[in-house]
Amino acid sequence: MMIVDAHSHLGYDYVFEENFTAKDLRSNMDGNRIDVSIVQPGSVLDLDTVIAQHDAIAALSKEMKGRIYGMANPNPHLNVREYRKELERCIKDLGFVGVKLHPLAHAVNVNQSAGRKVFQAASDLGIPVMVHTGSGIPWSLPSALIPVAREFRNLSIILAHSGGSMFSNEAIIVAQLCPNVYLETSWIPSITLRTFVKVLGADRIMFGSDHGSNAATELTKFRTAGLSDKELELCLGRTAANVFKIPFV
Repeated sequence: MMIVDAHSHLGYDYVFEENFTAKDLRSNMDGNRIDVSIVQPGSVLDLDTVIAQHDAIAALSKEMKGRIYGMANPNPHLNVREYRKELERCIKDLGFVGVKLHPLAHAVNVNQSAGRKVFQAASDLGIPVMVHTGSGIPWSLPSALIPVAREFRNLSIILAHSGGSMFSNEAIIVAQLCPNVYLETSWIPSITLRTFVKVLGADRIMFGSDHGSNAATELTKFRTAGLSDKELELCLGRTAANVFKIPFV
């Protein structure tokens, strides 16, 4: 069955001081039989550096055609013109398939101007938004996404980490209230993952590793959670492929 990692990284993260290398990305994909990775930069503060990281992801996507797709992540505190220009370049010129919003790393309130520019741009471009949730409250609370999810009903919004263990129940409520919200489950316990599928359905849940070294653990959680083959097919690949509009084979 095809496996899509909806949440992986390439590049240096200047907030969390992690270096995500192409070698590690390849190794973890091959070692865990991951067919496709949706790859985003590390957390970057300035425009020039994020452009360089976006270009590196684009280069790898050409080298590993059909296996790597990019997700943009420019700092929402860039002025509107710079932010929009870089995001449009990523989508229209580089073939990226989504955009990331990290309320903790970039100190962004999702309901104020810096955050809302991300949702408006994504809506205009027809791409999904992945939003970090969990650590970094109050702006990273899943419930903070309810107003924008209801306003931008045509926009697919993915809750990265599903609120973390502490706010996973809140993530379920958000997804119940907002049918355009999906849950990415990195760092979530397997018992919680099973509850997500039971309450929301597997077509709202997607696998993500966040860190390549975490991929084996995340995959094992799905495979040992008592899910059916059809549910596994959706959670491990088809849901993400549908949301990001990439081929599923």
